[in-house]
Amino acid sequence: MIDHVLYVSPSLTLVCLPPDDPVLFSLEAAAELTGVHPELLRYYGRLGLIGPAATDRHRQPLFDDEALREIRRLEHYRRHLDVPRRALPLLCALRRAGERQHIELSFLTRISEP
Repeated sequence: MIDHVLYVSPSLTLVCLPPDDPVLFSLEAAAELTGVHPELLRYYGRLGLIGPAATDRHRQPLFDDEALREIRRLEHYRRHLDVPRRALPLLCALRRAGERQHIELSFLTRISEP
């Protein structure tokens, strides 16, 4: 449900969405936005690389903005850095672990400052 329409023209409508309601994209829309074949998106979902909304086997997969960023990152690894598909889960796990450590270090630094 869209409550706040900010601008309407024949070719464009701008709306204000609440921050708690993430925008979700269908499999086809995500494939078009990322340039990745839908079956490869399903494969990434089965590996658990792009989040829980994309991995539910009983429903059509849905992708949020974070999933689209992750897909683009995975494709960058594959296409530009020649990382094989089989190595992607390990690479993603290492990147996520590094992000968690960075967040923890930032938190610890902030609470230890006088």
